[in-house]
Amino acid sequence: MLTGVQVLLLGGDARQLEVIRKLSELDAAVTVSGFDGLHTPLDGAVQAEFSEQLFDGIDALLLPAVGTDDHGVIHAVFSDREMRLLDEHIARMPKHSKVYAGMAKPYLRSLCEQNQIELVELFDRDDVAIYNSIPTAEGALMMAIQHTDITIHGSKSMVLGFGRTGFTMARTLQGLGAEVLVGVRRSEHFARAAEMGLKPFYISNLLAFTGNIDLIFNTIPTMIVTAQIIAKLPSRAVIIDLASKPGGTDFRFAEKRGIKAMLAPGLPGIVAPKTAGRIIADCLSQLIMDDSIKRGNGQ
Repeated sequence: MLTGVQVLLLGGDARQLEVIRKLSELDAAVTVSGFDGLHTPLDGAVQAEFSEQLFDGIDALLLPAVGTDDHGVIHAVFSDREMRLLDEHIARMPKHSKVYAGMAKPYLRSLCEQNQIELVELFDRDDVAIYNSIPTAEGALMMAIQHTDITIHGSKSMVLGFGRTGFTMARTLQGLGAEVLVGVRRSEHFARAAEMGLKPFYISNLLAFTGNIDLIFNTIPTMIVTAQIIAKLPSRAVIIDLASKPGGTDFRFAEKRGIKAMLAPGLPGIVAPKTAGRIIADCLSQLIMDDSIKRGNGQ
C-alpha cells in the first residue's frame, strides 16, 4: 500500500488516467493538475490549479510520456491551460523525492540535476519497454494493413534492429506468416534470429537485402534507411519507422520517390492507451512503493 505517500501528477493523456486509478487504489494521496477539461470525475484524486505550492512535501512527481518540451511546457490533453515546469518548482521538492517521466529531454534532465532530484525515465527500463513493444507491434501492423494492398501473410517484411521492440515486431510478423528478414548489429542477435527461423543479416550489408521488400519496420533511432537504400526499394514498398523522432528514415527522399514512409513513435499511447497506461501504472506503483519502504527503514 502507498498510504501516506504524496504524489503530484501533472498533465498527460488517457494513459495517466490509469496511473491515477492505480495509485488511488493503493491509497496514495494523489494531487493532479492539467485535467480541468476532463468531464468524468477522478475518483480518489484531488484536482488543483497549477502552482508552486503543489510541489511542497511531495514524494513523487509524475510527468507525461515526454516529460516536458525543450522549454519546460508539460503536455496536457485534458487542459487548455499551459503548465511550465521551472527551476523554482523542482527546488521546492524534498531531496528524497523523485521525478518520473516516460522519457526526458535535456531541459528536464538539467532541471533535476541542478536541484539534485533523481529523474527516472520509465521507457529506458527493460520491463516497460518490453511490455510496450506489444501495442507498438500491433499498431505497426494496423498501419501496414491500412497502407498496403497485400496481406501480411506471404509478404517479404524487414525489421531493422533486434532490440526489445524489434524482437516483438519480428516474431509478430512471423506469426502471421510473413517472410521476415532482420537487420542486426550483434552476433548474439544474429544467432537468436536464426534460431527463431527468421532471416538475419548484418546492418552493414543492408543495401544487399533491399531489392524485393514489401514492408520495412525500422526501430533504430539513427539514419539507417538512407536515400541509397530507398532508391533500391520497389515502388510498392512501405516504410514504417518506429524509432523516436526524428526516426531513422530519409522521409524527404522517400516522398520524392513516391514510396510511403511514416514516422510512428509513441504507438502504445495511440492504439492502446488503456493497456499502455496500465503498464506505466504497474511499474510506477512498484517503484514508489519500493522507495516508500526504503524511507520507512531509514535508508
